[in-house]
Amino acid sequence: MLPRDVPGARANASRAHEAALCPDIPLTHTPRLTRYVDPLPVPLTAVPDPSAYPGADYYEITMRQSSWSFHRDLRPATVWGYWANNPHDPHRPTGMGYLGPTIGVTTDQPTVVKYRNELPTTHLFQFVIDAIRSGCSELTPTPPPPYKATLPFPPNVNVWNVVHQHGGFTAPQSDGMPMQSFSSDGIHAADYTTLDPGRVKPNEAISAYTNHDRSCMLWYHDHGMGMTSLNVYAGLAGLWLIRDPADERLGLPRGEFEVPLILQDRTFHADGSLAYTMTLREGEDTPVVNGKAYPYLAVEPRRYRLRLLNASNERFWRLRFETDPKDALPQATLPFWLIGTDGGFRAPLQMLNFLISPAERYDLIVDFGQVPPGTNVRLTNYHAPVHYPGMPGLGPVIREIMEFQVTKPLSGGADRTRPPKELRLPKVPLVSPKPRTRRRQWVTYQHKLFRTMTFNALPFEAPSEDFITEGSSEIWEYINPNHDAHPMHVHLVNFQVLNRQPIDAVAYQADYEKWIDGGRRPEDLPVLEDYFTGPPIPPDPDEARSRKDTFKSYPETVTRILIDEFTPPTATIASIPGSGAELPATYIHHCHILEHEDDDLMRPWTIVREGHDGHGHDGHGGHGHGH
Repeated sequence: MLPRDVPGARANASRAHEAALCPDIPLTHTPRLTRYVDPLPVPLTAVPDPSAYPGADYYEITMRQSSWSFHRDLRPATVWGYWANNPHDPHRPTGMGYLGPTIGVTTDQPTVVKYRNELPTTHLFQFVIDAIRSGCSELTPTPPPPYKATLPFPPNVNVWNVVHQHGGFTAPQSDGMPMQSFSSDGIHAADYTTLDPGRVKPNEAISAYTNHDRSCMLWYHDHGMGMTSLNVYAGLAGLWLIRDPADERLGLPRGEFEVPLILQDRTFHADGSLAYTMTLREGEDTPVVNGKAYPYLAVEPRRYRLRLLNASNERFWRLRFETDPKDALPQATLPFWLIGTDGGFRAPLQMLNFLISPAERYDLIVDFGQVPPGTNVRLTNYHAPVHYPGMPGLGPVIREIMEFQVTKPLSGGADRTRPPKELRLPKVPLVSPKPRTRRRQWVTYQHKLFRTMTFNALPFEAPSEDFITEGSSEIWEYINPNHDAHPMHVHLVNFQVLNRQPIDAVAYQADYEKWIDGGRRPEDLPVLEDYFTGPPIPPDPDEARSRKDTFKSYPETVTRILIDEFTPPTATIASIPGSGAELPATYIHHCHILEHEDDDLMRPWTIVREGHDGHGHDGHGGHGHGH
């Protein structure tokens, strides 16, 4: 995105293309808001129907337009959200209007969901849809030569949607990939699919989920082709909690003392309506937690479990807990413990701050009993530009986010949860590469500054060229010669971050350009080892010995992840024909800066049987940048 609020950027933009193609709107700033006057809302948990599909929990979730007040000082805004049918009271669906209800499941207990699209056929941010359709060079995906630009949605679609269970072990037909999108008036993308087709209308789709995951917090969100960023910004996201009955013996905070925090940034017009400004700058100017701007939560002086999701479109956050008054502790910040990441529990790690990128989840224990009653503890953000590590001035700075007010008396006489350093959590075994583990390279390539980024200089809609043998392990090397970090998400699998290694980004980028200009001959592809400028660096402490589905690909660096096993779920789910994966099975990976994802930083990859290369004949090895 070209940040037009940077001095001189608007003039550069006008020289690059006809001004009429790109939106020329004034940059909106949120009116001044009083902080910590709205209580933190907690999304309700949807109620399943166990009778529709024996052996599975069933939900009907509808995407609707509604209204929601983000702050006491703002009038209600038009928003989009998910609503779940209530089998006990059909006239009172579960939802807030913005975001969606929490889906709570037990590990290995299948879930079947019918998604219904009742959204308008004109987008809340139609000016962006129109700009993409008109060919605005800042917004319309334009791959490098010899590929030609193609519009990501048809001319008669302004809104379409599909739901992705982020982090789930899911068959491709239920994975919610972009080309499975469908609209409220029944228009389907090329790969639209549904289970149990006799039970759906054209504006519906049924998906089935294994929930074959460890105890962890996933989330579900929109993945509509070409407009994921806009749809999520409008409100289409929610939590998916997978629990193991064994968790009850761990001694963790539960019930009201386990608090989900969905962290986003938004900008608001003076009338309270949502303003999407990321065609003009990076990020938005106001923190929103669970749908409220600058909320507060009254807490007891005891341990709380905070389940934090970064659901921002673009913004990285570096978070810590600061006390008010500042002398409430010997140090300025309240220590906390990290006990889990994307894929579940990890060894407890005491921390003072952490960096979280879009789509990552952190499971924290914070002890508010360490401060005197009456203390305010603020969740704050510091030293984290919107695109980390970024460049100064490219996005609005957000300093304070929400406040925990230690004002409630201790209930039950004592805090009977187990201190974090005494927790006996399931350990994550360190996965070591086996001899001759295959390596596969993914280059974050940008043909022109402020323009489309791709993996391996290939558009998303080019056919899959990466074929992976079922049951195999691979090391994926993400080569990032850019100046920004990218949060990379791989569908289907969990992985561990192996290491990172600095590279001569300028030289690599120049030689990669020569490779493209020279016809992309495999034998001429730049050899990564020729560009190292230092030894491998271990994972960040919060990543080490952690299961991840999203990681930070730092700039001027190659980041290596180890995916231990590529095995999709092939068994039938809830007796629904065709609900298991069939090989070849194609999934995707992408940047979770949603504007980058929409702008083509996304590629398919395919799991195949042993001895099959995905082209209908036996062969060895993969294609693209595998080696």
